[in-house]
Amino acid sequence: MPSVKQRRAGLSALNDEVIGCARCCRLVAHRQKVSAEKRRAYHDCEYWGKPVPGFGDPNARLLLVGLAPGAHGANRTGRVFTGDRSGDWLYRALYRAGFASRAQSRSADDGMHLRGAFITCAARCVPPGNRPTPQELLACRPFLIRELELLPRLKAIVGLGQIGFDSVLRTFAERGVDLPKPRPRFAHGCETKLGSRQPILLGSYHPSQQNTLTGRLTEPMFDRIFSRVRDLL
Repeated sequence: MPSVKQRRAGLSALNDEVIGCARCCRLVAHRQKVSAEKRRAYHDCEYWGKPVPGFGDPNARLLLVGLAPGAHGANRTGRVFTGDRSGDWLYRALYRAGFASRAQSRSADDGMHLRGAFITCAARCVPPGNRPTPQELLACRPFLIRELELLPRLKAIVGLGQIGFDSVLRTFAERGVDLPKPRPRFAHGCETKLGSRQPILLGSYHPSQQNTLTGRLTEPMFDRIFSRVRDLL
């Protein structure tokens, strides 16, 4: 197993590759457009406007995989799930479960650090309509494969939403892992063993406003996911 120093260096090098990626013309154009037009509330902010790398502890035993950066959240701040209401929900839950040092994540330099957890996304650029194409997800998949290789202590993975969950399954299949049959289906609270000596994959509704404002996802429901993760760890 690589040392913590080697893992940290590997993740840093990977993050540089992610930030410099320009593979998907549609996503490059959209993220630049959003960053130039801005939201009125952030008119005086300089947007990040680049692909957003993963964030967290190189000793992570928990990996969270979301959909994509928020247009005025991570695409603005440069840190995944930071600066929008989805991030507010996620970091509050991680803080309550002991995985985050703070209950709020406002900017990339706010002092937030994760304990035993790492957060990433299936797509690294903000997509139009929050819907990356299958081809765009495929173009990003090597980054997730590399992150899994650089996080060898993982015991649990939480797929935040259908796309995050499915991206994990496809990534493990590409790594040559024999997945259970029939193919696992996403549901909030579902659990899947990803083969011998592999992490447990859990499904959770994504903490998007579409789910949190409608009551489809409540804080007690979200907390139960991380309580179960604690049991697994």
